[in-house]
Amino acid sequence: MPQMAPINWLTLFFMMCMIFLMFNLLNYFTFKINNNNNKFNSNNNNNNNNFMWKW
Repeated sequence: MPQMAPINWLTLFFMMCMIFLMFNLLNYFTFKINNNNNKFNSNNNNNNNNFMWKW
């Protein structure tokens, strides 16, 4: 829609970025809470808890 001012596009872009970052922080803190007792041993290859970066 070319009748919209550029400040409207900038505010929409900023709001979408903030929503995306809040979603990432939500996933990050749920990952930290679910895995606060695990120590990420490189010798143990049987843990399937490393799901943080697979989405």
